[in-house]
Amino acid sequence: MKKRTILHTDLDAFFCAVEILRKPELAGVPFVVGGSPSGRGVVSSASYPAREYGIRSAMPTAKALRLCPDLIIQKPQHRIYSEASRQVMDILHEVAPVVEQISIDEAFLDISDDPEPGAIFASRVQKRIKTELGLPTSWGIATNKLVAKIATDMGKPEGLVEVKPGEEADFLAPLPVQVIWGVGPRTREILEKEGVKTVGDLAAVGMDKLQQIFGERGADLARSASGIDNSPVSSESERRSLSCERTFSKDLTSESQMVRILQQMSEELGARLRKEALCASTVRLKIRRPDFSTFSRQIQLQQPTDQDREIFQAAKSLLRRVNQKKEPVRLLGIGLAGLSEPIRQLDLFDHSWEKEKDLLEALDGIREKFGPDAVKKAARLRKRKE
Repeated sequence: MKKRTILHTDLDAFFCAVEILRKPELAGVPFVVGGSPSGRGVVSSASYPAREYGIRSAMPTAKALRLCPDLIIQKPQHRIYSEASRQVMDILHEVAPVVEQISIDEAFLDISDDPEPGAIFASRVQKRIKTELGLPTSWGIATNKLVAKIATDMGKPEGLVEVKPGEEADFLAPLPVQVIWGVGPRTREILEKEGVKTVGDLAAVGMDKLQQIFGERGADLARSASGIDNSPVSSESERRSLSCERTFSKDLTSESQMVRILQQMSEELGARLRKEALCASTVRLKIRRPDFSTFSRQIQLQQPTDQDREIFQAAKSLLRRVNQKKEPVRLLGIGLAGLSEPIRQLDLFDHSWEKEKDLLEALDGIREKFGPDAVKKAARLRKRKE
């Protein structure tokens, strides 16, 4: 099998890097992008000087201030970050045949068919992004996504780490076991009882023993510990979902508040769909309660849409269905799935046609094919259905 060349890139302290472009005086000082410390605000991104105080993403902003009393807090500017991300991704799509964006500041690239060596390719693009956009990136180069991602993390900030074919297991061996995908706190606790602390320790356990402990997942852990990952880099055109969610500093208790937030999210998602020339056939609602219990519900649309109003109406109906007890809400989110190109079939009563004569001609055609009363019957059926 031909060896793949997989690149992973991550924008270093992305939100903070964008803020420094906007406010150069922030360079070299401890600051974070995050919510207010007076509520339940959390750190979205921490500058590298702030990280020296132990401040990390997802940390409560109030705790970050206790660690560094002189910490500067910047309110997030998500539209600005989204535009900066788009500019970076545009460059990646320009230079690589297959790009998989996995978050606002991360992407995988598959350049297996490119004659240029991976490290030279990555270095060239890294310099271009810094020169044209002023944004620092770190890069990992390997034969698969798992190792490339870990290589990026090892080189931060502004690093470039290449793992040569055949050296994957040796590269991973001394690293802590939690760098492996799927090794969370619970799995790590189980592994530590088996004397496993590093990836090399995990590889030494062997697939049979890992399957005894974890079932089918044990085989995946064994392969990962050996640096084996055959998952493909999927083109962004194959993306299957879009989402928008918000965590609130104070629990929402009013349904009117929730509905207003859902409308704002629907407008944002509708704009993203139209910008990317996509339609969604499924709308999902995500809710998190103050006790952190989280659940989601979804509804299938009659036909795919890119319209804010249709997304909003679906989300609102889901909210009223699942929140009948009017319980407080800590987080609200809308997700769109079943994405496809916009092939919208106008129904009989959709008056969005450009010319009225098109509608009249269509009605005449229906009458001719199904009889003079066809339109009236369709109207009665539609009214009854509503």
